[in-house]
Amino acid sequence: MKYEFSARAHTLNSSPLLSIRTETRRGTLISLAEELPAEELFPLSLLAETASTVISADAGALQYGDPEGYGPLREWLTGDWLKAKGVSVADGGVLLTTGSQQAIDLLSRVYIDPGDRVLVENPTSPGILQVLRMQGAVIIPVRGDRDGLLPEHLRTQIRLHRPKMLFATPSFTNPSGMLWSLTRRKEVLELCTSHNLLIVEDDSYGDLHFQRYTEHPSVKYPSLYALENVSEGGHVLYIGSFSKTVAPALRTGWAAGSRELIGMMAAAKQMADWQSSSLNQRLLHHLLDVTAFDLREHIALLNREYNTRLKLMAELLKRPAWKSSSYDLPAGGMFLWVTLPEGLDAMALLKASLAKGVAFLPGPLCSVSGGNGHIRLNFSHPGRDELLLGMNLISEAVTEFTARS
Repeated sequence: MKYEFSARAHTLNSSPLLSIRTETRRGTLISLAEELPAEELFPLSLLAETASTVISADAGALQYGDPEGYGPLREWLTGDWLKAKGVSVADGGVLLTTGSQQAIDLLSRVYIDPGDRVLVENPTSPGILQVLRMQGAVIIPVRGDRDGLLPEHLRTQIRLHRPKMLFATPSFTNPSGMLWSLTRRKEVLELCTSHNLLIVEDDSYGDLHFQRYTEHPSVKYPSLYALENVSEGGHVLYIGSFSKTVAPALRTGWAAGSRELIGMMAAAKQMADWQSSSLNQRLLHHLLDVTAFDLREHIALLNREYNTRLKLMAELLKRPAWKSSSYDLPAGGMFLWVTLPEGLDAMALLKASLAKGVAFLPGPLCSVSGGNGHIRLNFSHPGRDELLLGMNLISEAVTEFTARS
């Protein structure tokens, strides 16, 4: 039969990222395209012990749980972990989700109607763009510089479009790796609160901060949520994830904010999947709260290794093939956002690179429009040897294009 899908379902049509993931799973591709942590740094032995202990100790670990998430894990999260970030959450103000992507999806379902205007950083996360397009939002880009969103452009876009929401990642924006300055954070927060505009702040990459290992250390800044310091009726929904710091397969993210917002998202979650895996949440809580695993020490390990890989990638970008390209070296996160030599098309380069066995994320997937002059390179997932080989293969493709021109 001929299936008549909804108009918005066509936003789910296959993209280069889907084919990249398929080829990577087959083991036929070196991928510098995805948002993946380093598998060799997962706490495997402790997770194995934790799984055995949790499952054998209580059959309830395999039962349905609360839609809001496993209570002890929510208490751990809102306790010392978030309080150390200056984040105070009211009772009932946190929801555990299936990764941060689900938090974005749930909020969009309950807050965005088709045709609503939504502001985003440009470039921004491909996942955010997919969710907003599926919801039928009109996506409005806001320009930024090395310090974050430009307040004057943000003010102009607010006045012109009267948006309902701003999606932002102040700490190591995906894909640019931008770290907003404290001044810019305050300016953006003041603008949004004065116009009664909800901010969705994604802090999934905020702990991947290389300040101890760089020649010019940057400082850590408070989140927008912490700066506003309003747990009820505030203008910021604060979301994050354990996927980038512990293990993605545990699929545990969270959203913190006003009980009114969280309550509506929890209601939508009951319709979507009732709950995220209570087993995974119990495993994660046991790992964090009972075993010898120290999340802060583990993050320090990740940051040392990721900084080393970033430096290796930056050295490889000094080779002749990249002489007309440019980038800003981030102080954290997982990505390097590269401006290609003039006239080089990201989609054409991707096709040539795929033929050589390596992938990256082309700029158009991270942009409201355009973006063909940029590519996103992930440095956290590939090991050093794989990163070296992958960059060499992309360099070959760049050289072939520039030689023809």
